[in-house]
Amino acid sequence: MSNPVSDEARVIPLRPAPARPAAPESEPAPREPLWRDLVGEVLRRERREQERTLKDVADAARISLPYLSEIERGRKEASSEVLAAAAHALGLSLGDLLARAHGELSRRTAGHHRAAAPRHGSYRGLCLAA
Repeated sequence: MSNPVSDEARVIPLRPAPARPAAPESEPAPREPLWRDLVGEVLRRERREQERTLKDVADAARISLPYLSEIERGRKEASSEVLAAAAHALGLSLGDLLARAHGELSRRTAGHHRAAAPRHGSYRGLCLAA
């Protein structure tokens, strides 16, 4: 006896299909802020509180002015070395900068992350191991 071979490929999803909401939501879940946005906001706020210009801080940090501007606007993911240089130019340590960004993240996401966290055991996808 022969088994007919299908010309159709079998697709095995690697990620679960998005869950469909049980009931229509009145407002969408808030978007979690990006780390680069938070760090940029902290740098810009500190620079403005010190009444310093982008040029002044960029020169002190030895970073190009356009690059520092991009970091402040959350357009670039800066390395830890660049962030440390910018922080030091503002009289902060890298730890101070990151702690302030973390504080801002905590304030913005308080109460939201628990509700949006995936439940353990709900994923029925395929795991691949090398």
